[in-house]
Amino acid sequence: MTQLVRYETARAALAEARSVDEVKDIRDKSEAMRAYARMAKDTQLEIDATELRLRAERRLGIMLSQQELHRGGRPSKTGSSEEPVLTLADVGIDKKLSSRAQRIGGVGEQAFEAMVESVRDRIAKGDRVPLDIAATDKKERRAERERELAARQTALPDKRYGVIYADPEWRFEVYSRDTGMDRAADNHYPTSSTEDICNRPVADIAADDCVLFLWATVPMLPDALRVMDAWDFRYKSHCIWAKDRIGTGYWFRNQHEILLVGTRGNVPAPAMGTQVESLVDAPVGRHSEKPEKFYQLIERYFPSLPKIELNARAARPGWDAWGYEAPIGTEAA
Repeated sequence: MTQLVRYETARAALAEARSVDEVKDIRDKSEAMRAYARMAKDTQLEIDATELRLRAERRLGIMLSQQELHRGGRPSKTGSSEEPVLTLADVGIDKKLSSRAQRIGGVGEQAFEAMVESVRDRIAKGDRVPLDIAATDKKERRAERERELAARQTALPDKRYGVIYADPEWRFEVYSRDTGMDRAADNHYPTSSTEDICNRPVADIAADDCVLFLWATVPMLPDALRVMDAWDFRYKSHCIWAKDRIGTGYWFRNQHEILLVGTRGNVPAPAMGTQVESLVDAPVGRHSEKPEKFYQLIERYFPSLPKIELNARAARPGWDAWGYEAPIGTEAA
């Protein structure tokens, strides 16, 4: 029996399958065909087998969400002795496959078909495609956010400011953009390359005497210093936001962010004895949202200077705002 015949047989069987173990068997056969097709460099068979696997996993996920399958360990004592509670292991499904299948099963019909079409196109172009459709969906949404960013970003205001408070949309390059993006900033808002952020004409809106407060995550600290220099500011100091929640990291599990301070021209430092402590404890809010304490710190240090927040999310009295999520028409009164 040729692989093409096996594919057609499996496709027909999927349409007729009524039990979890039948669908699981078709899913496994389609994966075997996909592996064979890649080894044989049969692109069309790889495309078809990948689609069949995705459809089988979606069907499996829907069935699992509807059935009472115990997820391992000791089954509960509900039910009669004549009707034992099945486990995932009983039908040859591990927790990883169960989770992935149910994620795919939860995708809307229209979105699923769009993802399948995208996967087919990418394989045809020779791309290596992750088989977790949730990861594929995230890539599509990231690309859409970046297109939105390009369309929505407007020119910086034609004004000059004594205080610039910036929280750039850093793009942190993980080891693998296929497998390492689950908790990346790209999932929450569009990001930009360091080069693009450097090229932003922030120096044009800075007064001759101006102070910059610039946020940096731990891995992006060298990039932040590069941006500060590109915007024509000189590093002076920094403070630390100590969070109430532990994050991720390669060397340490990070629990802080860094607020850099840079100046151009002649900006007075805070009067002796009025400086706040460099370690600021504050709870974590929404993704990338910065605590109220830091706005208050800046306003306390520089109550009279005109201020703008770059990459603002909300209007603030006395401040101008700019960025992808900034409210429209937010200029200081």
